[in-house]
Amino acid sequence: MEAEGIMRTRRLLRPSEANNFALETADDAISFWDNISRILFTALPGLVAISLVVGGIVIMNIMLVSVMERTREIGVRKALGARRRDILAQVLIESATLSTMGAILGVLAGIGIATLVASLSPMPAAVSAKWIALGVTLGMSVGIIAGVYPASQASKLDPVDALRYE
Repeated sequence: MEAEGIMRTRRLLRPSEANNFALETADDAISFWDNISRILFTALPGLVAISLVVGGIVIMNIMLVSVMERTREIGVRKALGARRRDILAQVLIESATLSTMGAILGVLAGIGIATLVASLSPMPAAVSAKWIALGVTLGMSVGIIAGVYPASQASKLDPVDALRYE
């Protein structure tokens, strides 16, 4: 290789000495970035699944605490005629709102990270509206699913017991 000879001459290496440098071809660089991409696209679905499960558990716990703290309010609403489905809808809407805000923040963080990675590497940032919509939809769906149990518990509260709750 001509480049190898030039480097050996510049570094004053004798023919018997080993190279004290490395040469990287364009094929090597392409192979390296292909491997990085393959690893990312293999690991990413698992990381997304774990994140969604953890996010769902966090939202469910937040909503359970919210329901517990507002037991008297729910009791008053039921005593004034709120139906079970009204309470269900209220808690599910709150859960969906919370998770949608989290999903939007996650999308913004993802765009920021993609831009940062693109500025530090030769890989371009590819942010697609399809993936953004999927992320927000998944986040909202997880929030609604995570809110079902707290909403169910809230809607089953007996108004008399709820009003006595301290």
